Amino acid sequence: MVKVLGLVAILLIVLAGNVLSYDRQGTRKNLVIHPTNEDDPTFPDQVHISLVGPDKMRISWITQSSISPSVVYGTVSGKYEGSANGTSSSYHYLLIYRSGQINDVVIGPLKPNTIYYYKCGGPSSTQEFSFRTPPSKFPIKFAVSGDLGTSEWSKSTLEHVSKWDYDVFILPGDLSYANMYQPLWDTFGRLVQPLASQRPWMVTHGNHELEKIPILHSNPFTAYNKRWRMPFEESGSSSNLYYSFNVYGVHIIMLGSYTDFEPGSEQYQWLENNLKKIDRKTTPWVVAVVHAPWYNSNEAHQGEKESVEMKESMETLLYKARVDLVFAGHVHAYERFSRVYQDKFDKCGPVYINIGDGGNLEGLATKYRDPNPEISLFREASFGHGQLVVENATHARWEWHRNDDDVSVEKDSVWLTSLLADSSCKI
Repeated sequence: MVKVLGLVAILLIVLAGNVLSYDRQGTRKNLVIHPTNEDDPTFPDQVHISLVGPDKMRISWITQSSISPSVVYGTVSGKYEGSANGTSSSYHYLLIYRSGQINDVVIGPLKPNTIYYYKCGGPSSTQEFSFRTPPSKFPIKFAVSGDLGTSEWSKSTLEHVSKWDYDVFILPGDLSYANMYQPLWDTFGRLVQPLASQRPWMVTHGNHELEKIPILHSNPFTAYNKRWRMPFEESGSSSNLYYSFNVYGVHIIMLGSYTDFEPGSEQYQWLENNLKKIDRKTTPWVVAVVHAPWYNSNEAHQGEKESVEMKESMETLLYKARVDLVFAGHVHAYERFSRVYQDKFDKCGPVYINIGDGGNLEGLATKYRDPNPEISLFREASFGHGQLVVENATHARWEWHRNDDDVSVEKDSVWLTSLLADSSCKI
């Protein structure tokens, strides 16, 4: 079986084709992470949490054998006053891989800014986890990093993130870089568990989540949708590929670059309705997240449909709604733009930030276009992560930290003023 999986991996790299097409430097090897307790098939593996509505949390984990998915939880270690049951699923891929049982349990209502202790699988489980809910007042802290992968660089980025006291992690697509080799999804889940079991991880998909092979596997996003269920239904979306959620004072829209986005499509109509429902008195800040960037002065990923045509379709919607900030991934480098609309500086447009520099195996996209466009204010091809601190209803601070030398170094920072606070940018 190992030899078969190895041959399949080689085949899938060939099929992936364009994912290795750029001049990238500084790669490090991929990690292999085995389950922490292989002797117990009911032991919780790949635990991660995500926000569900204003006061609930989804607990997700995998077991190698069938269980009745349940979670016990409480605010004191070892004392579990709450309990909830959930659902489970699994999937096959190419007839040679079957996932473990994927368990999802939603718990709550929960108090803000509170540490909860929990066990996956009921009180008899041997391992206790904990998480902290986001606060119900400013400041709110977001860690941001895209195109993460499972390399030694990925591990370095996560180590830097873990030293910062953030509230929510945002990942703008390209999670595991499994590229159809499904065991890498398991490695990714184990790699991120120390962080993702303690703070909510809110993700959107990228091109590496598609994992569609003509004839052999025609359904895209199989692993992503099963393993990383996001709160799409709570925001009126019909798809796990796009959704929105609130964290105190901030409305965040997670868009799908690799599903239909043309005017009249389900995602387009959903976005229109979602933007109309935003109450800026409750959420004075609005942030959007995509995978394929709409603005990009790197040589990598120029002219792609998912960037060019999605921008043509949706940029005006975000502009008219006075979205403050747009995060993207895909390009394996960092770049921050000014407030932009239709390729020009516009003080009422969003700030665009590309942060596809989490540490994936493919390495960095090191070549930028010359001369540097006036709207591009900072760009660097290094691995790292970002920190967004929303201080209050009018001001936020953004920092980008690189970790090329295994030390987190602040390289770019800027204070942002919300568009709601600018009287000339009427909403």
